[in-house]
Amino acid sequence: PMAAPAPMAAAAAPVAAAAAPAPEAPAKGDLVKSPMVGTVYLAPQPGADVFVKPGDRVKAGQTLLIVEAMKTMNPIPSPRDGVVLEVLVGDAQPVEYGEPLVVIE
Repeated sequence: PMAAPAPMAAAAAPVAAAAAPAPEAPAKGDLVKSPMVGTVYLAPQPGADVFVKPGDRVKAGQTLLIVEAMKTMNPIPSPRDGVVLEVLVGDAQPVEYGEPLVVIE
């Protein structure tokens, strides 16, 4: 008589292990995320002062940085009044849609 086939070993890894680990979220503050894929610029032009740096107080609507997409410069505004805790990207760094750019407290 033929032997029954052995049960297949579970090949699927747990879903949690398959996902890339998320970067640690800051303990406090709001993340300002990129609304598009593009290149970040921290200053209005090369050699100019950066728009914001950690410790700066910002107003709602104030430009935090620029994301260039398809040769268009898109200012990224602060969503609210607050203080810049951290700038998470470097100048001329490519960014993805939804990537955290700045932390505001």
